Amino acid sequence: MHRPSRLRLLGAAVVIATATGLATVAGQASAAPAPAPAAAEGGAHFVVLGDEGHNLSQVERAVRDAGGAVLQSWPQIGVVVATSPNADFAATVRGKRGVRGAGATRNLVELAATPPAARISAAEANNVRTLEATQAVITNGGKGTPSDAGDPLSVNQWDLKAIKADQAHSKSLGSRDVVVGVLDSGIEATHPDLAPNIDASRSVGCTNQGVPDTSPAAWAPTTSDHGTHVAGTIAAAKNGVGVVGIAPNVRLASVKVVDDGGFIYPEYAICGFVWAAEHGIKVTNNSYFIDPWYLWCRTDADQRAVLTAVTRAVDYSAHRGVVNVAALGNSNWDLSHDITDSGSPDNGTPVPRETGRECLSIPAEIDGVVGVSATGATNQKSYYSNYGRTETDVAAPGGDAKVIPNTPDANGRILSTVVGGGWGYKQGTSMASPHAVGVVALIRSTHKNWSADRVIDELRDDADRLPCPPGGTYDPDGTGVWKATCEGGNSGRGFYGSGLIDALDAVR
Repeated sequence: MHRPSRLRLLGAAVVIATATGLATVAGQASAAPAPAPAAAEGGAHFVVLGDEGHNLSQVERAVRDAGGAVLQSWPQIGVVVATSPNADFAATVRGKRGVRGAGATRNLVELAATPPAARISAAEANNVRTLEATQAVITNGGKGTPSDAGDPLSVNQWDLKAIKADQAHSKSLGSRDVVVGVLDSGIEATHPDLAPNIDASRSVGCTNQGVPDTSPAAWAPTTSDHGTHVAGTIAAAKNGVGVVGIAPNVRLASVKVVDDGGFIYPEYAICGFVWAAEHGIKVTNNSYFIDPWYLWCRTDADQRAVLTAVTRAVDYSAHRGVVNVAALGNSNWDLSHDITDSGSPDNGTPVPRETGRECLSIPAEIDGVVGVSATGATNQKSYYSNYGRTETDVAAPGGDAKVIPNTPDANGRILSTVVGGGWGYKQGTSMASPHAVGVVALIRSTHKNWSADRVIDELRDDADRLPCPPGGTYDPDGTGVWKATCEGGNSGRGFYGSGLIDALDAVR
């Protein structure tokens, strides 16, 4: 029986170390149930499909004729985002001329007369908090010798050594020409470790119904520091302050796709991918899965339309040279086999269902997206990490609280930047993905003219092969709760894909 952690942002557990060195626990939207979403003023939200690269006036007319309103048109990918108070809107508009598909993006919960109950029960929420318990650790950088001279907290960044990023920095810190899009909950632009690298001109908010908003308030963090933590792993500046990122000289664009309730609805992600494609962003980090379904199934007309819309947005960005990297998830699921999904839809009352290969976790399982599993301080699969023989492209440090590294703090999670100008620990495939993104940024800095496909090939080729555990079975705490089976023998393919990313090989 699978045990989904019910985290749409795929990382958790934070300890903040403020500039004064005092540690406080940060409450996270990803670690507790958020309030149920309020009903939309215009009704429920939908994607309506036309033909890619064509004028969408006919589709927009079909939306209005079916009783809907157009919120955003993306002719580049043949997608219209619409809203309607009619529960049968999708079925009606599918019959209109020029429409190739349509589906609700939020499971019609917005039309409920009574708001749905909280997504998870108090008991389940407590289990999540226990699983991801925060340790009261002070990280003041006063112990030992920094692994990157001048950035005192790097002494606790065991993850840098694991992927040889500390050695890579002697050859390259990354190019200022490379812009990384962090599709997440926003980046704190004033953070002392991030401010030197924020590119405000390429930052955007997508959480207003998927309509781009470039005002600084639209892409700043509000209820979560998840995006700020991810950003630090990628490109915290090598500036004598705090930690150091994998590619500390590249620039960061905050592309906010997580709303104040912690949701990443399809229209938000579509906005983010198209924005990246058209604003010079070279690589995106996607440490989330798209709500409200853990797995989107092609056999359902609504979910199939959303799958198509998001895939078009991803493909559009890839064709324009963007490398998209995504976290595989924290449910200890083998994505190569049938899964019992007991948490969907997560914006209302979940209905358990059996799912097979027709159902995908998006964006990680979309073709062309680099799917990343998580490892701990001993380079073994993190106990919570999803995996899969065909889904895992590479592995990267995501942290594992059960595995203690030889660092002053002795904390197996990942140390990075958090809101309030501080630094803190999190674990999750959310933390693994930005490590891979940092290495991609170094490859793009070293080989400026390479295509996205060539960069992805290099990321895989450079990775250090990790074998499956003896016998193929991994039971990290001996209880069977997190037991997992690795397919691939000495190749380690099931858990690690091509292997553990290697930053040093990326720059030579």
